[in-house]
Amino acid sequence: MRSERRACGERGSAAVDFVLVGVLVVAVSLALLQLTLSMHVRNVLTDAAGEGARRAALVGGTEAEAEERVRALVDAALSDGYVDTVRVTDRRVEGLAVVSVEVTAPLPVLGLLGPGGVLRVTGHAVDETELVGAQEVDP
Repeated sequence: MRSERRACGERGSAAVDFVLVGVLVVAVSLALLQLTLSMHVRNVLTDAAGEGARRAALVGGTEAEAEERVRALVDAALSDGYVDTVRVTDRRVEGLAVVSVEVTAPLPVLGLLGPGGVLRVTGHAVDETELVGAQEVDP
């Protein structure tokens, strides 16, 4: 008789369990999708920064062309105007002239929305102008 009472007391609990587990599965799935989107955004920004650095490092390349290239790549892959800032700098690393492009953009927290200026990536390229000039002098 006791087992019959317990069985009656738990009637309908399977529906509640199903709903709670379903909500948990959906929440975990959405969190994984958001993490995947964040990684995609970071990879796109890193690629765009590298391409911008390569563009500025070409003989005759300018900082404006590098910034334009970065913005065009990010606009095509993510969303128009997604990039906050693009900073192009020239520096020397172990005696070589290197062009660095730093891209700052929002970290996607909910879709592509998120706090601005949090995600910062950098791309580098050896400045070809100096390499070409060095080869012309050496022969």
